[in-house]
Parts: sequence; structure tokens; C-alpha cells
Amino acid sequence: MPITAVPSSAPSRPGSRRDAHTGPCAPVPAVATTGATLLLNATYEPLCVVSSRRAIVLVLAAKAEAVDVTDDEVHAERVTLAVPIVVRLTRYVRVPYPVQVPLSRRAVFTRDGQTCVYCGGSATSIDHVIPRSRGGTHTWDNVVAACRRCNHAKADRYLAELGWSLPRPPGAPSGAAWRLLGHRTVDPRWREWLGMPESVSA
Repeated sequence: MPITAVPSSAPSRPGSRRDAHTGPCAPVPAVATTGATLLLNATYEPLCVVSSRRAIVLVLAAKAEAVDVTDDEVHAERVTLAVPIVVRLTRYVRVPYPVQVPLSRRAVFTRDGQTCVYCGGSATSIDHVIPRSRGGTHTWDNVVAACRRCNHAKADRYLAELGWSLPRPPGAPSGAAWRLLGHRTVDPRWREWLGMPESVSA
């Protein structure tokens, strides 16, 4: 089903070069359809992120319904549709997911609230609790967010050698929302459906 945007350019003047061109113009995707939309299962469980254009197609085909929309609109044949920012499938789909959330710098920052676990300052790097040089692994239970100063001060020492401690043991995050983290910036309007606090961003 073709999707078009409302023309925003002013009409050309008679005799202009634009008027003289009579050949077909290549379709240009509307800016409103090039964004991202959160796709929920029929149970409201977050599934993945799709393009706004794909979300619109799903809604027009009655395979999904808009849950939250933007102020932008697109036109498809005789229908004017608000561009959805969150859509929900009308039928439940079973999707296999990895057992554990992939470990990434962005996901670690998100799990730790963008703060250094040692001093509570703004995190700028990740640190291995047990240093790699001393047998530490690059796994969820050994990687934390840290600021540059604490990372430099700790270097390759154990926490006990510094008299430091962790506020809580690090571990792999769980939950449907975490499948989306570490892959893209999270739109603030998705937070309600991802169960994320305002202070956390991916």
C-alpha cells in the first residue's frame, strides 16, 4: 500500500525550470516514516524496534494497532494516519530469545544507571572488578560502569587492596526490555512500555 507525505514545497512559478520538467519524479520517503517504532507483542511485551514505515504498514494491514503516536501524519490512499511511536501486534507471536543479554558497554552503563559504582559520579568507562591481568573475565558479573578517575586509581588492583566495596554484586540483567538495550538509543516515549525509570537511558 503506497504511503505518501503531504507536499510541503511551495508551487512553482510558470516558466520556471521546475515547471518545464514533465518527467516522473522519484518518490522520496517522508521524514516521518524514517524513524523508529517500538513493537510490542499482543501481551504488551516488548519485542523489537522496527522502522516507522514498517509499523505503519502493520497498522494498515490490521496486524498491529497504534498504542502511542507522534504529531506527524502520513497519507495512504484515502487514509490519514498518525505516525506511531509504539504499536502492539493484534495476534500473539512466540519468539525465541537468547538466554542472556549480550554484554556491551552501553548495556553496562544502562544497568548501572550511567553512574560509577565506586563513587557515584558520572560513568565514562567500564572496569573489570577482578582485573583481566589477574584472571578476571569479561562477563556480566565482573564488569561495572566507572568514572575515569576511579578506573585510573583502581588500575589492576583488587577492591580489598583499596578498601573499596561494591554497592551490590554485578550480574546479567534480565527482562524483556533488556533485549532492546545496547543496540540503539531508547526513545523516552518507550520507557513506560520498557519499565525503565527516567534516570536510565540506553
